[in-house]
Amino acid sequence: MGLPARRSASRSPGAAGPRRGVLQLLPLLLLLLLRPGACGAAAQGEAEAPTLYLWKTGPWGRCMGDECGPGGIQTRAVWCAHVEGWTTLHTNCKLAERPSNQQICFKVCDWHKELYDWSLGPWNQCQPVISKSLEKPLECIKGEEGIQVREITCIQKEKGIPAEDIICEYFEPKPLLEQACLIPCQQDCIVSEFSAWSECSKTCGSGLQHRTRHVVAPPQFGGSGCPNLTEFQVCQSSPCEEEENMYSLHVGPWSSCSMPHSRQVRQARRRGKNKEREKDRGKGVKDPEARELIKKKRNRNRQNRQENKYWDIQIGYQTREVMCTNKTGKAADLSFCRQEKLPVTFQSCVITKECQVSEWSEWSPCSKTCYDTASPKGTRVRTRIIRQFPVGSEKECPELEEKEPCASQGDAVVPCATYGWRTTEWTECRVDPLLSQQDKRRGNHTALCGGGVQTREVYCVQANEDLLSHLNTHKDKEESKYQSTSKSSAAPFLSITFEITASKPVDLNSCTGPVPNTTQLCHIPCPVECEVSPWSAWGPCTYENCNDQQGKKGFKLRKRRITNEPTGGSGGTGNCPHLLEAIPCEEPSCYDWKAVRLGDCEPDNGKECGPGTQVQEVVCINSDGEEVDRQLCRDAIFPIPVACYAPCPKDCVLSMWSLWSSCSHTCSGKTTEGKQIRARSILAYAGEEGGAHCPNSSALQEVRSCNEHPCTVYHWQTGPWGQCIEDTSVSSFNTTTTWNGEASCSVGMQTRKVICVRVNVGQVGPKKCPESLRPETVRPCLLPCRKDCLVTPYSDWTSCPTSCKEGDSGVRKQSRHRVIIQLPANGGRDCPDPLYEEKVCEAPPVCQSYRWKTHKWRRCQLVPWSVRQDSPGAQEGCGPGRQARAITCRKQDGGQAGIHECLWYAGPVPALTQACQIPCQDDCQFTSWSKFSSCNGDCGAVRTRKRTIVGKSKKKEKCKNSQLYPLIETQYCPCDKYNAQPVGNWSDCILPEGKVELLLGVKTQGDTKECGQGYRYQAMACYDQNGRLVETSRCNSHGYIEEACIIPCPSDCKLSEWSNWSRCSKSCGSGVKVRSKWLREKPYNGGRPCPKLDHVNQAQVYEVVPCHSDCSQYIWVSEPWSICKVTFVNMRDNCGEGVQTRKVRCMQNTADGPSDHVEDYLCDPEEMPLGSRECKLPCPEDCVVSEWGPWTRCTLPCSQSSFRQRSADPIRQPADEGRACPNAVEKEPCNLNKNCFHYDYNVTDWSTCQLSEKAVCGNGIKTRMLDCVRSDGKSVDLKYCEELGLEKNWPMNTSCMVECPVNCQLSDWSPWSECSQTCGLTGKMVRRRTVTQPFQGDGRPCPALMEQSRPCPVKPCYQWQYGQWSLCQVQDAQCGEGTKTRNISCVVSDGSADDFSKVVDEEFCTDIEPIIDGNKKMVLEETCTQPCPGDCYLKDWSSWSLCQLTCVNGEDLGFGGIQVRSRAVIIQELENQHLCPEQMLETKSCNDGQCYEYKWMASAWKGSSRTVWCQRSDGINVTGGCLVVRQPDADRSCNPPCSQPHSSCSEMRTCSCEEGYTEVMSSNGTLEQCTLIPVVVIPTVEDKRGDVKTSRAVHPTQSSSNPTGRGRTWFLQPFGPDGRLKTWVYGVAAGAFVLLIFIVSMIYLACKKPKKPQRRQNNRLKPLTLAYDGDADM
Repeated sequence: MGLPARRSASRSPGAAGPRRGVLQLLPLLLLLLLRPGACGAAAQGEAEAPTLYLWKTGPWGRCMGDECGPGGIQTRAVWCAHVEGWTTLHTNCKLAERPSNQQICFKVCDWHKELYDWSLGPWNQCQPVISKSLEKPLECIKGEEGIQVREITCIQKEKGIPAEDIICEYFEPKPLLEQACLIPCQQDCIVSEFSAWSECSKTCGSGLQHRTRHVVAPPQFGGSGCPNLTEFQVCQSSPCEEEENMYSLHVGPWSSCSMPHSRQVRQARRRGKNKEREKDRGKGVKDPEARELIKKKRNRNRQNRQENKYWDIQIGYQTREVMCTNKTGKAADLSFCRQEKLPVTFQSCVITKECQVSEWSEWSPCSKTCYDTASPKGTRVRTRIIRQFPVGSEKECPELEEKEPCASQGDAVVPCATYGWRTTEWTECRVDPLLSQQDKRRGNHTALCGGGVQTREVYCVQANEDLLSHLNTHKDKEESKYQSTSKSSAAPFLSITFEITASKPVDLNSCTGPVPNTTQLCHIPCPVECEVSPWSAWGPCTYENCNDQQGKKGFKLRKRRITNEPTGGSGGTGNCPHLLEAIPCEEPSCYDWKAVRLGDCEPDNGKECGPGTQVQEVVCINSDGEEVDRQLCRDAIFPIPVACYAPCPKDCVLSMWSLWSSCSHTCSGKTTEGKQIRARSILAYAGEEGGAHCPNSSALQEVRSCNEHPCTVYHWQTGPWGQCIEDTSVSSFNTTTTWNGEASCSVGMQTRKVICVRVNVGQVGPKKCPESLRPETVRPCLLPCRKDCLVTPYSDWTSCPTSCKEGDSGVRKQSRHRVIIQLPANGGRDCPDPLYEEKVCEAPPVCQSYRWKTHKWRRCQLVPWSVRQDSPGAQEGCGPGRQARAITCRKQDGGQAGIHECLWYAGPVPALTQACQIPCQDDCQFTSWSKFSSCNGDCGAVRTRKRTIVGKSKKKEKCKNSQLYPLIETQYCPCDKYNAQPVGNWSDCILPEGKVELLLGVKTQGDTKECGQGYRYQAMACYDQNGRLVETSRCNSHGYIEEACIIPCPSDCKLSEWSNWSRCSKSCGSGVKVRSKWLREKPYNGGRPCPKLDHVNQAQVYEVVPCHSDCSQYIWVSEPWSICKVTFVNMRDNCGEGVQTRKVRCMQNTADGPSDHVEDYLCDPEEMPLGSRECKLPCPEDCVVSEWGPWTRCTLPCSQSSFRQRSADPIRQPADEGRACPNAVEKEPCNLNKNCFHYDYNVTDWSTCQLSEKAVCGNGIKTRMLDCVRSDGKSVDLKYCEELGLEKNWPMNTSCMVECPVNCQLSDWSPWSECSQTCGLTGKMVRRRTVTQPFQGDGRPCPALMEQSRPCPVKPCYQWQYGQWSLCQVQDAQCGEGTKTRNISCVVSDGSADDFSKVVDEEFCTDIEPIIDGNKKMVLEETCTQPCPGDCYLKDWSSWSLCQLTCVNGEDLGFGGIQVRSRAVIIQELENQHLCPEQMLETKSCNDGQCYEYKWMASAWKGSSRTVWCQRSDGINVTGGCLVVRQPDADRSCNPPCSQPHSSCSEMRTCSCEEGYTEVMSSNGTLEQCTLIPVVVIPTVEDKRGDVKTSRAVHPTQSSSNPTGRGRTWFLQPFGPDGRLKTWVYGVAAGAFVLLIFIVSMIYLACKKPKKPQRRQNNRLKPLTLAYDGDADM
């Protein structure tokens, strides 16, 4: 590893070396060149050319090798290059100097990532960057930019050995070595304001008083230090009457506790004596029972000592020094301190012993026994035990347990179980949860379709892939075997294998990751209703089967076809109405001739006119009217030619017969008979002579019978298909066939009933209907597979409580459950019962509780005789001492237990030692106080406690003094009066909890109670007569006020039912039809919103769908023209011009032709034929032509260059004198939109999404209509476009989706949480619910209330609290080391911040662990120092300051917070100043810091001065913190001073006059004098006098110048401070000048001579005119 580094190091000086060497050798080279023979040497040097060619190296390549680690090899390119850079041959360079092209290296592999890593050193201190400009700004804004560096090395993790950087760089780039940093601005020390002055240190004579301040923020980042925190001054009191005491008794600190030196010797001696005594005692006791008792007692004591091995209690002694000091602090003889009783200089004490613990145990096995990288690691533990507990030590024992994360590794470690979500199958799709409240379809589930909701259950299983894959392969083998042998009726094997492979459910908390959704939208296909075409016309009488023409009976048939195939329901065409109707008839024929047109009338014998015949053109047709081969009509009667008459010149001329009218009835019965009519009219009358005359009017009309068949119509009627029944005869059917996309397992048969029905009568015999057209009655069907119920195996039993039971008497149960994965269907096996099982847990062991047992106090141990021999009572062996006792751990039943059990479970350790007193002869001895007697509940009663005198004290008189030594104490019993009062707000309205059993998690609207009557609660608090909170039971309250409340139920938007559809807006082509709903009731309380209402009428909802009207539905039918009625009658000739008329009616068109007459508005008025026209009746012998034939069609596209024509045929040729025939052809140009039209298809817009009537939402259809539109914009019958063969490739229908109105679904309420507070008034319990299905579309929205709270029962908050420290007490001396004490008391509060704790009896805190401020160790006594008079000493620490951050413009710079406290120095005597300690400062870091700003504040000016101080942003006044350069002025006195009367110094530091005086300035701009100016008094509204007086100028401060409420005073000052006139003076002067000119002008006009007046009459009239004008304007 180190080899390449060494090699490169040995070469590296060569890079800089040659350059430096060449420069040094230049002078020597010059000398050599100048020497004789140097040229030859130079030539020789050129030949060698040592500097022209150099070896060059490329970078090292990748480390290659077979094995990972240091055995790899890396290579690089090495070449020879000229100094100018071009590459040359290797031979030009010195081969001896050629660098190596390969080296050994460390090959890095992926697994090295675990062994090597970057080691990041700490950032060093921020160093300033030397800036270009060395001038520093006057004011520091943010700080100085700096840079900080750290060390980064690649190390081998396990040993911490440095490695090559290249190894770590293989996995991760080297982290940054340096970063920018900030050196903040220097922050000086900031201190608070001074406190008030203290009282004088002496009550008489000359003393000192002081005041102090504390540090608010310490100096940071090189800021200046803190100023003095103390100020003092001399104070004088009344002169002293007595001489001042110069000496004080000073007590020193106690020495450390030590053992007497001769203790072991004394103990040895005592042991010898004691043995002898015991022998003597043993001899004296002869009773064997007594001996046994003594033996037992000794054994017990020995055991106690063994138990006490954990506490090595040794009682020693400590001493202190008592000395007399004078006020300068120097020691003096004790005789100077005149005092009867001197302080005690010795006391018993406990030798301090530190805690001793054992070594750590071995690590326990890892808690996680399986291998898994994803889940968190396990933990392992090691412990140690206490060998000896601390005695008298401040230090606690160290931690006895240590944990660290771990992961099991090795080949034997199995992978951890992984868990995954599983789901049951989806339930059936249900539409009813989507219906609104008012929907009438809510009860009828079967008829609904479209969008719905389905649910499923989610459960968690152990995802053991290996097992499942094994079982699946097993299943496949079994299944193939089973299929070859099974019968179709047997249950499929699938359910058996699934039961094996379905994992048992486990606790839901085991599964992580997103939970699969439990609800989804689904779709039930809506049945498409069968749609059929209109009936065709009745066909001719035909045989039932033309291939089998038997008998004389036939049928007339009419048919219709299915235009829209039905789906859903029972499928097939079973839901369609009958498509065929039959009428029995006689003489049937399958084929017949049909006349197409009549030929021209050919007169007989070749004459020009007269009787003749017309030949009919015929085709052969079948019963459906289709043209067939003429051979098939060979049996039919061929139509004979029709007789006709071609009129001669003088004959009457008749028109052609019109077409037969439509039949008047569809069938013929007793009262009805079908008739058809045709007519012809007279075109010209016959001549008088020789011509054939016209027939009478009856001959102009012909009637014939039609639809002669009876009105008895028959048809086959089919019933619905029956159930699919298994057909055992069909066995070879493939079982894997699908039918409608569903797997089917066997073939069945379906049947239905088919009967012959007579219309309007009922069922008749089957012979009445055509047998060959009878529908089928049986069809095959596929049976769906049977689905058995599938359930998971039972889950494991839920765990019973493993820990012991503490006072919980409830019966614990454990349960297990299984989940239905698939519900049974199609006759499959039912689900097993039960799904949930429960059993009672075995009773857990009762918790073993432990207690400390205290043994008798041992003998009171005094200070050794050698120490106390000079003190009073030393001879007696009495006085204060210390005694110890043993403590042991016991079970509650008294059995022995380990000491560690009590440490865990038995609370604090009882006191091991206590102070004791061996009474001296003069001391009084008493028993301990008894307990107080009980109160009998009487208010104001008294309870007592007693003690008695013991021993020799009974005889001492002083001990009998009940004033000094009372033997009885009394106390008043508490007068308990309680009152309850409500606290806090009412809870939310909470419904009573009821459980709804749901099958497979199907949750529909109304399953869970979301509204109705509930209850709300308010907490009750109970207080005693002292306002202290007590248990609510004292007030006979269960803790709540309960009140009924209502959660209003949501009401959905209510609309009326749909109205009927309107008629189609167009009678021809596509239009729209509309229906509407009216708003009946708006939604409230979170009900479903209303759909989008009409923007004009806010109470209506419209649905508009396209519709299509057949253009030929209603047609105009015109009768033949009447005879031309001649108006200019030439009676002789009966001919000439006239008028002819005809009837035109609007009729409904049917397949059989126009049938009923209808209102004219239903037909297109533009298409209405003419009802009258002009005509010409030809005279006899004139030419007669027929009616004009139809116009020929214009060729498209329309153009005026093309023409259309019509023709008329001559019927009667003219006589010789008659008028010749006119031109028989008429032409006209084709004009667009007049007689020629273009046609094109037009597609309407898509309709809205239309659903089935049974659907609420889901898949629907959008439709559009196809119109044929004429070029003039008119919709016409589609046939016009169809005839042109125009393309129509638009889809007319498309699927669409209507969003489902899904109501918001919520989870059940969670259980109530634990109370937020363990005690107090403000505790709350909360429960929550979540949205399991967000609302969609117009569904009911989610309620806002997702969380409910209710108050907890009020409980008093009891806690231990320290009292105030007492003053420092020095026993029997004036100063030195003393003690201060404090008590703890049990207090109660209501838990709120503003409630001050109130003291209660300690019994309330007995169950509370004695912890104060988080510390278990109670400190009730502390040593303290009482300074002697004249001592200079440090005050107590100030409280910690607020946590302050380092900030700029309120933004934290990230240096963390800091807190500070300080101690100020107090001086009592000036001459002792040199003995004073330094003031102290202490800082600590903190987290919850704030940014503070400091700014200068200033008071209002008082004369020429004001107060200026610095203030922190939280309002505290401080010294330091504000920038000195920004300090405002505190003094503004003028220089020179303002000495003139009525002048003062202004803010601008210039002299100015007071109000009421004007400045007179000198030429150099200084004030010379202040001149009095006049005062103008302006009267106010209250002034009754209206006059204005000018008063003399008076002093502005005098009250007489402005009586109260009389007016305002303006002081006019025309001169400015510079002595010049002010601008307003010029303005007033200009105004006065203008006013003067105005007054002069008015006087002139007034004095001027007037003109003569005009006449009065005119003057009178003018006002009237004006008045009139004014009125007019008004």
